[in-house]
Amino acid sequence: MVNENEQATVENEEEVTIEETQETTEKVEEVEVSAEQEKISALEAKLEESENRLLRLQADFDNYRRRVRLDQEAAQKYRAQNLVTDILPALDNFERALKVDSEDEKIKTFLQGMEMVHRQLVEALKAEGLEAIEAVGQSFDPNLHQAVMQVEEGEAESNTVLEEFQKGYKLKDRIIRPSMVKVKQ
Repeated sequence: MVNENEQATVENEEEVTIEETQETTEKVEEVEVSAEQEKISALEAKLEESENRLLRLQADFDNYRRRVRLDQEAAQKYRAQNLVTDILPALDNFERALKVDSEDEKIKTFLQGMEMVHRQLVEALKAEGLEAIEAVGQSFDPNLHQAVMQVEEGEAESNTVLEEFQKGYKLKDRIIRPSMVKVKQ
């Protein structure tokens, strides 16, 4: 009987050992699965972070391209601004010189030549988008006019431009120089 009891005990020990082995194997598998899930979660987080960073960089680059395009368009649109600004005083002097009246034929001929040059200069500037700002008789607009004098005389309505001392100009939609004007108070 001792043999049978010993044999039963050995069999029980083998069963316990098999059960322990299975439990240990299950625990190891759970630990391995848990570790793999943590790795997967970490990799997914890194991937999401990288995707977000890529999307931000792409958006920044798109914004940069748009700003560069707008800057280039503005530079092309207003490329003549510096030249126009430099030519305006000469244009003013031309206009003052053309106001001279004379009875002498030589001076009249000279003034006709100056008028032709003035006309060509004005046409060339118009081709670049320069236009004079209308002032006399218009309502005063501080964006277009610079009031250098205010008077209470005249029959015009209040805040109306009565006289223009210096022409104002705009290049396309940008004011190059406001008109210097006298305004009714």
